[in-house]
Formats: sequence, C-alpha cells, structure tokens
Amino acid sequence: MWKFLYLLFFLGLPFLLCAQDTQLTVQEIFIEGNKKTKDRIILRELDFVIGDSIPLTQLSQIIEKNRLQVLNTGLFTQVQINVKDWDTESNELSILLTVTESWYIYPFPVFELAERNFNVWWSEQNRSLDRINYGLRFYYLNISGRRDLLKLVTQFGYTQKYELAYRLPFFNKAQNLGFSTEMLYARNKEVAYQTIDNKLAFNRSEEDFLLQRFRAGVGLNYRPAIFARHQLKINFQQNKITDFVATELNPDFLLNGRRQQRFFSLIYNFIYDRRDIQAYPLAGNYLAAQFRQRGLGIYQDINDASISLGGAQYFATATKRWSLGFIAKARVAIARQKQAYYNTRALGYNDDYIRGYELYVIDGIDYLYLKTSLRYQLWNRPFNFGKYMPLKALRVMPLKVYLTINSDIAYVNDPYYATTNPLTNEMLWGGGLGLDFVLYYDKVIQIEYSRNHLNEFGLFLHFKLSF
Repeated sequence: MWKFLYLLFFLGLPFLLCAQDTQLTVQEIFIEGNKKTKDRIILRELDFVIGDSIPLTQLSQIIEKNRLQVLNTGLFTQVQINVKDWDTESNELSILLTVTESWYIYPFPVFELAERNFNVWWSEQNRSLDRINYGLRFYYLNISGRRDLLKLVTQFGYTQKYELAYRLPFFNKAQNLGFSTEMLYARNKEVAYQTIDNKLAFNRSEEDFLLQRFRAGVGLNYRPAIFARHQLKINFQQNKITDFVATELNPDFLLNGRRQQRFFSLIYNFIYDRRDIQAYPLAGNYLAAQFRQRGLGIYQDINDASISLGGAQYFATATKRWSLGFIAKARVAIARQKQAYYNTRALGYNDDYIRGYELYVIDGIDYLYLKTSLRYQLWNRPFNFGKYMPLKALRVMPLKVYLTINSDIAYVNDPYYATTNPLTNEMLWGGGLGLDFVLYYDKVIQIEYSRNHLNEFGLFLHFKLSF
C-alpha cells in the first residue's frame, strides 16, 4: 500500500509543481546604457510592468522574448535583460536592462542603382554608370530620444529627387498615438513607358523631363498593444508626363492620353507582428492588411481601390540552427475597370518578387504568391573591429550566416495589358539555393542561385538595410 502511495506521489509531482508554479513579483525595473533614449520608450516594449507576476518556470523564456522586443526597435546594437535582485522569501525581484545604443545619425552620400534590383543593372543595363543615383541622404533616428526619425534626401543622376519625412511613434502620455508626414518631388529624363515580354521598355530624352512626380501626405498611427499597429494615411499625388509619352509612346501610360494625373488617396494599414527578429525572423508570425483607395472624387483622373493581405509564419528548432519560413501575400482589385499602365504594378518591384524572376516584371491588378525558405545556420559569431572602427556603437558587429533552400510560387492576373507579356495569367515557380548574411541584426545580404519555370538559371543578389 505504501509503495503504491509513494509511486502515485512521485508520478504526480510534476503536475503538482506546474499547478503551483511559484509567482515572482516584479518590484523594480532598472535601465542602463541609454544615454539618449527615454526610459519610457524602452519600457513600452516590455510586456510586463512593475507589480506584475511572472511564473518561475517561464522566467527565462519571458526575459528572452522581451530582449528581442527591445532589440526590434532598431535603437540598440545589444540588449541584455537580467535579474538584478531576488528576494526568495517574498518572491520579489528586480529586473536590469542593459542596452548599447546604436549610431543614430547617418549622413552619407547617395550612390545607388536606379534599377529595380542589382541583377537588372548587372545583366541587362551593362553596369552603366548612367543609371546611377548620387547625392546626399540624411537619416537622424531618435532625435528626441522617443524613437522619432527625420529623413532628408537630395538626389541627382538618373532620378532627381528631393524628399523630407518625419515620423514620431508616440506623442501622447499613453504612448499609443503617433504621426508621420512626408513630401517628395522627383523627375526623370528617362521613363519606363511600357512592359513588353515582361521587361520594361525605356525611352530617354536629353532635354525634357519625361516624368515628374509630387507627393505629400500625413498619417496617424495607433498602437494599442505591443504587437498590433493601425495606420491611417491621406496623400495627395500628382504625376506629369510630356506630350511625347502620352501620344507617341503609350497613350495608356496615364490612361486615355492624359498628360497629368492628380488624386488624393486614403490608405489604412493593420499590422500584427510577433516575429522574434523583424529584419531576419527565425520564429513567430506576421500579418499585414491594407485597404487603399486612390481617387476620392475630388479629381476624376483615377478611381482605383484594392485590398491586400500578407502574412508570414516561421518555425525554428530549440537551438535555432534550423528554421522554416513561409511568406504569403495577395492583392485583389475592388475596382475592376481598366487602370493606367503606371498604376498596375504587381511583381518585380521592391520586396514583391519571386526568386528566379528578378529580371522580369509581371504587372496586373491582382496577384498572389507563396515563398518558402528552409534555413540552416552556418555561422554565429560577432566581429570586434576594435580601434579600427571609430564609432563605438558599431565596433562589435554580430554576424550570422545561413544556408537556404528556397521555393516560390506566384500568379498574376492582368486582363488588360497581358497581350505582350507571357508570364502574366500563368502559374510561376522559382527557387534554388542561397547564402544569407545578417549583420548587426538588421542588415541582410542575400546571394541566391535560382531557377525559374522557363528553365533559366541565374545568380542574384539582394540587400535589406533597415533604418
């Protein structure tokens, strides 16, 4: 009988411990190393406050999760969270956050490619220096210590551009309301006036600016929780082209031979982000939804409404040596009538591309894609530049290297401009092998050898630089 009771006790002991998990009360939170960043900006990223209880069995997991949340602000190169004091009798503890602030002022010369990506410039434009932008770009992050950002751009070369933007994440006491504002003017003597065989066709003038763009807007941001954000933006935009573009090159460039396109747009974004590291996630999930209405009835130049939904899911082993990631996105046009050629971009621009099709663009009003990557960590070690790096904030560079196996599928629907573009209205597949280099947590260089369904192979290069 006693043996049976002892056996029952030891078998049930783990369940009793879980049911009666010790609760630790956060008595104080200390922050060190933040010479400029306000304490409240850091505390806003934590999912616990003074007075909260933390289960003992989840303490290390909660600390690591909150460390990554603070790191994702982009304000710090290193973040450590440790227990400072622990009163075992009262089960009260103090938490210490130690941060190393990043370098916040980035005045640097602009010397960049005007192409959609590096691969187009290298393979199709013969590495021409005529397709280079140069000038000065100035980023000032964390101006007031509240994670705000000022951006100034003066650019010449292929695209002449002048841009001013400011973003303040929080302006109220509750730290859940913020705003942003921007203004941009750009002009080009060369314009991509049409898509033929899924390649952009260009025309250049030595005298006239064929395309001029102006945009100004304001946005209101609402962040009720750590992981959820809402944004409402209203923009005014004006696009101008020359008579030659509107009559000779492509009358549908702005539709119906227009020389000018003016419109207000209303954009609503919702983002739910629970990725561990936003620049290069290994675990967690992400959801983004957008409603966009271009043309609010003030001008009759455009009436274009669309809904897009994107998401990502990442799985990792306990050591995070192996990870599996899925990225999906779909856009559906609510307004089904024919739109201007200039307003029907789909795949091949910015982050909306399919591996193996970097040299192509696939335009349309609707699209969807699924991107899959299996990654294995080959290297995880910091580099200390020591005295050779004068900026202390950048002296220690964390570096991770991953081997990747990639596979992507996509489909683009274009009922109006598909006649000369065979990749439209067809299922696409691309994939291959790659090497990803992650520097300072938020700078990513990707080298990929990919193949597409046309049996074309190529070596492609991608950059992701966060500010």
